[in-house]
Amino acid sequence: MPYYHGVYTREQATSLLPPVRVDVSMPVIVGTAPVHTLEDGVEMAINKPELIFTMAEAVARFGADAPGFTIPKALSIYLSRYGMAPICVINVFDPAVHKSVVEDVDTPDVSLVTASDIIGGISAGTGKRAGLELVGEVFPRFGLIPGQIIAPGFSDNPSVALVIGAKCASISGHFNCIGIADIPASIANYTLAHEYVMDNNLTDKNLTLFFGRPVFDGKEEFGSVHWAGISAQRDSENEGIPYWSPSNKRLLANGMSHAGNELVLDAQQAAYLNSQGIVTGLSWIGGLVGWGNRTAAYPGVTDVKDTFIPIRRMFNFVGNTLVTTAWQLVDRPLNRRLAGTVCDTFNVWLNGLARREFLLGGRVEFLPDDNPTTDLMDGIARFHVFFTPPSPARELDFILEYDPAYIQTLFAA
Repeated sequence: MPYYHGVYTREQATSLLPPVRVDVSMPVIVGTAPVHTLEDGVEMAINKPELIFTMAEAVARFGADAPGFTIPKALSIYLSRYGMAPICVINVFDPAVHKSVVEDVDTPDVSLVTASDIIGGISAGTGKRAGLELVGEVFPRFGLIPGQIIAPGFSDNPSVALVIGAKCASISGHFNCIGIADIPASIANYTLAHEYVMDNNLTDKNLTLFFGRPVFDGKEEFGSVHWAGISAQRDSENEGIPYWSPSNKRLLANGMSHAGNELVLDAQQAAYLNSQGIVTGLSWIGGLVGWGNRTAAYPGVTDVKDTFIPIRRMFNFVGNTLVTTAWQLVDRPLNRRLAGTVCDTFNVWLNGLARREFLLGGRVEFLPDDNPTTDLMDGIARFHVFFTPPSPARELDFILEYDPAYIQTLFAA
């Protein structure tokens, strides 16, 4: 042992850990961009996640809006119109692959991009990922957790929508988010949307389905992008906490259409869609707003954590925060100090959320029944997290009653 003589200091780890901030709004968009139009010397981003904060960056990396391409318009809506950032972009259009011959010239052709390109996969030979499979690379690359997954222009394909829902779970093996998909224009009217959902098994708790197309400056746009925008706006108004539903939030569009025709739903028609786990746009009191609180799992599933959009997002938010904050404790000695640090840290955090009414209440406990001796011996510790996000007030009832007693006011002095 070393020989000491004098006065020394030493440090001990703080018993409380500040929670890691988690962005539950950041969308990951998978689509097509005219990368072949970029300036000479600019690398084309093809099947590679790129983080974008401004429209200047968007145009420089993915080109200006062009017919047939989905990414530039979506970036304009999200970054400029809704004023939200950042957004992670995955372009699958490859001008070297998606091309057709016109008058003996090789010509880039975005129409050749298919649902399979969006779904992507992993190359057996190289292990390289493509399409939606690249969602798993977002956190390792940027340290940001995907909050929403969209593929406007392609998510109205049921196979793409199904995969979007699947990719929202266990991202990079640890995180969860929500996906937003569009109902195709081929569905003749709103009464047939439920049949489309059931026929294609689009009942994922992590999936939000949007019926109709917002219209801006006479042009149809995709509801999935707008829903991502109002979700992010609502979160930004509440310290980044997704406890407030994006429903009844103003859509930045002039109107709605479906299948090329003007779409004017009344409150009952919109409520029918909501009852089938579908959101839409409603032009009612307060103008055109997003309308609906239910995930695609409803009504087949009635567990509130899986069917109310804000509660589902709060479960993702709390779970993702637990993972990112507690990661620094992995491989520390499993003793009472560790258990106390975990419980104290997250109880303080949950109490703070409850005091600001982001939660109705919450607590973390280290319970013997959750932790068999053999698991503890094997280095496995389980912490039970109880918490209750507020449900959206989707129905306010007023009971009207005639009260004869007020007749006596006629004789008041």
